[in-house]
Amino acid sequence: MVAVYFLIFVGGVVRSSGSGMGCPDWPTCFGSWIPPTSVSELPADYKETYTLYRQKKNEKFARYLGYIGLDEIGQRIVNDPDVRIESDFNVVKTWTEYINRLVGVVIGLLIIGMFLRALPLYGQSPEITIIAGLTLILVIIQGWFGSIVVSSNLTHWTITVHMLLAIVMVLMIVYLLHISNPKEDNTVQTSKITLGLLIGSGLTLLLQTLLGTEIRGSIDELYQSAIGRNDWIANLGLDFVIHRSFSWVVLLIHIGFWYKIRKTKQLKSSALALILIILGAVMSGAGMAYFNVPSFLQPVHLLLATLAFGIQYMMYLRLKVDKEVVKII
Repeated sequence: MVAVYFLIFVGGVVRSSGSGMGCPDWPTCFGSWIPPTSVSELPADYKETYTLYRQKKNEKFARYLGYIGLDEIGQRIVNDPDVRIESDFNVVKTWTEYINRLVGVVIGLLIIGMFLRALPLYGQSPEITIIAGLTLILVIIQGWFGSIVVSSNLTHWTITVHMLLAIVMVLMIVYLLHISNPKEDNTVQTSKITLGLLIGSGLTLLLQTLLGTEIRGSIDELYQSAIGRNDWIANLGLDFVIHRSFSWVVLLIHIGFWYKIRKTKQLKSSALALILIILGAVMSGAGMAYFNVPSFLQPVHLLLATLAFGIQYMMYLRLKVDKEVVKII
């Protein structure tokens, strides 16, 4: 789980530094397992070569989308001229993206190891083995979909799906931790109001995260339009205003949940950690708004949001509604 969170952070660095297309192919990087360090190591027609490579991959992906009734989206990727634009070689961006992939490989190996360790437990606790197996399948899907993100030239919706899959992976590992707990019973009795506030916290945070991906997509468009960083916030429009204002809703619901759970001994520290993380996310978002979206704050902002999801889900798994409490509250 720590490795997955680290990959989310590294992925945020890749996005904020504009390194997503540092390697135009996948799983190799410029056709090699060790990326080049100079453009002189590449053929003169490398842009045309990798544009054709990505176009063929996109056509295949479009056929897959057509099988599930999303032919229009697939054709949009195939026919979008912006998707076929190839970036100039940049050694820093190439190696930033390559390191991101290496971290992904490490996570893949860790999850394979986790699954192998879970196999002998099938007779004793089949749920652990099944969830570990599903997590491994999800990692494979995530790796493949990462190649689609690259081939589609960082199309906004593919980046959003890639991020959501990472969050699902975190939740699956949190669930594995929960069911693998050696304690026979680590549940905490609570009221419907408290549980409802926790669910509300998770849903509002998810909505806020999706709004944030739209803002990030708009920033990418402004960057491609050669609009200076100092003018990004002014040109984001209504989406940014909604995202900024909705952060108060997210914060207030989390404060309400913290207030209700703060005296529960078993979850006191988790509730405090959650509210501090949400405060950090709000402050990092404010920092981006007031200081022209500095690159270093973007991965921090994303990491804090995903950390909050993990803690919320861990607490949700432990909370159980006490019927006697419900009668009182």
